[in-house]
Amino acid sequence: MNKLSTWLWFETQAEEAARFYASVFRGKVGEVVRAPAGAEPYNKEGQVLTAGFTVEGQEFYCLNGGKHPGGVPNDSVSHQILCADQKEVDEYWNKLLAAGGKESQCGWIVDPYGFCWQIVPEALYRYMNSGDREVAKRVTQAMFKMQKLDVAALDAAARG
Repeated sequence: MNKLSTWLWFETQAEEAARFYASVFRGKVGEVVRAPAGAEPYNKEGQVLTAGFTVEGQEFYCLNGGKHPGGVPNDSVSHQILCADQKEVDEYWNKLLAAGGKESQCGWIVDPYGFCWQIVPEALYRYMNSGDREVAKRVTQAMFKMQKLDVAALDAAARG
């Protein structure tokens, strides 16, 4: 286990979610930990407690924690997927959307479990960090009008 890892809280879908995320992000499902005998009254013997998955060397863990005291996940924490090009943006966006995700704006999508993902092309960072404040302004204004980020439209905005 890495020194720092990300945990996602689920009511009962930890293993299902780990398999879903591993498939979407071309990752690998890791260890699935089940409750031992005597774990009652919190967990039944054999019930999935945690399920791990790894994507690009980053470990994630899904926890079956029952009803979350704070309710469903919210936008205060999100995961960013940095994409090389429009093809990769489309791939992740379409996979999350097809599984029941909901589009938001500026490259954000909420997955079927309620977690937020920012699907961002490298071009956005290139323009925002170019040092040309006018380019950054035009690209930002274009981005604000988008749900899924469109690299060709960002390129056009950068050119003016």
